[in-house]
Amino acid sequence: MTNDDRPWLVADTEQRAEAILRRPRRLRRTRALRDLVRETRLDVADLVLPLFVTHEAGAREVPSMPGVFQWPVDEVAAVAARAAQAGLRAVLLFGIPAARDAAGSAAELEDGVVQRALRAIRERVPGLVLVADTCLCGYTDHGHCGIIDASGALDNDATLAVLRRVAVSQAAAGADIVAPSGMIDGMVGAMRAALDESGFTDTAILSYSTKYASAFYGPFRDAVRSAPAFADRRTHQMDPANAREALRENALDVAEGADLLMVKPALAYLDIVRQTREQFPELPLVAYNVSGEYAMVKAAAAAGWLDERTTVLELLTGMKRAGADLVITYHAQDVAEWLGQGG
Repeated sequence: MTNDDRPWLVADTEQRAEAILRRPRRLRRTRALRDLVRETRLDVADLVLPLFVTHEAGAREVPSMPGVFQWPVDEVAAVAARAAQAGLRAVLLFGIPAARDAAGSAAELEDGVVQRALRAIRERVPGLVLVADTCLCGYTDHGHCGIIDASGALDNDATLAVLRRVAVSQAAAGADIVAPSGMIDGMVGAMRAALDESGFTDTAILSYSTKYASAFYGPFRDAVRSAPAFADRRTHQMDPANAREALRENALDVAEGADLLMVKPALAYLDIVRQTREQFPELPLVAYNVSGEYAMVKAAAAAGWLDERTTVLELLTGMKRAGADLVITYHAQDVAEWLGQGG
């Protein structure tokens, strides 16, 4: 049989090329077609909502983070319930304590602000996954992530001893997951041992395994009043120029027992998200869409320079496409409502 007997075949090279070029356009023609062949899907279940909890009365909006509030303990359970009703499955709690000291003592109190919030949310929304940030920066009077020695340096081993107690306290209060965020050497292993010794073998650890010393944390530090009183955190957080170091940090935390890994921030580090996904494909991977990333979008949207909804959905989809299973984002409540309306 010749091609003359099969007129439906395209014999001409230019015609074949044109037919191939038209293929993607055919599949982009309508929204239904685009949705049908979409490679990466953003779902409400992929999002974790961070919540700031304070001992003070009355909710206060964070000036550098429009739409984000410091919630009193007696109100935060209702906020978490609204999040669950919108389809969100997890919240991440950060505490703003009544008092701070050099050792961050309030972080481990049975009636600490996060511990009280955990109990309140667990009672109000029993099915919600509760994640507790396990760090001292919001509890120390100097704003660093651990104990400072006489020379002004971070005392790694002394800090681990405190983090062990904080993790156990949070687990006892109802945390499903504890999340060490200070990039303290050995933090995962120390906390895993403490949890197991205390009978909390089912409490998971989400390690901030790759946390960069980033300029994007400014609004967060406003929210929890955790800016360092002196120096910075570059001695224990990662240099933004380094990628291979991130893979070493991941491997160390996995060896110590991390159940989930995190890359923070997300937007400027999508290459690290991808490399981490390829390094440990079997572990859940979290990207943190941090406060500075949130604030930039909010400011641009308020000025009319960007459409907030389409910009946020594009950014979060990009984080998923890079390899993240979950995204921690201050946009989570809004995104849940947008996706509930058909995306």
